[in-house]
Amino acid sequence: MVHCTATSKKATVENIQKYWSDVLGWKNPGYHFLIEPDGNIVQLQDVEKPTNGVRGHNANSVHVSYIGGIDYKGMPKDTRTEAQKDQMAITLHALKSTHPSAKILGHRDFPGVTKACPSFDVKKWLEELQLF
Repeated sequence: MVHCTATSKKATVENIQKYWSDVLGWKNPGYHFLIEPDGNIVQLQDVEKPTNGVRGHNANSVHVSYIGGIDYKGMPKDTRTEAQKDQMAITLHALKSTHPSAKILGHRDFPGVTKACPSFDVKKWLEELQLF
């Protein structure tokens, strides 16, 4: 699953984790991997353990997110840096090689989801990359 944090690109991994635990009361993180604007990737959870990425689909999913996804007005916008795009492609390719039957979807691609997350069309982006 591909996500955005729906935050400013200036949000930190620590602040995002604090929001999950202190505000939402989550014991598990929202994603397995979080990609910072400089392309640094932070693994927040072992891929064999669930996260809180997409309600009803967490037991058998791996969730990858980039920090960002909204404009200065808080509206959905693809704010990925080139470094984030590169790291996301590398990460998804690696995950697909270890989980060959997996489908790569955006959060918004699930039935009943009304969010814009990840603020871009994952299927179209993957077609442009010609990786899968």
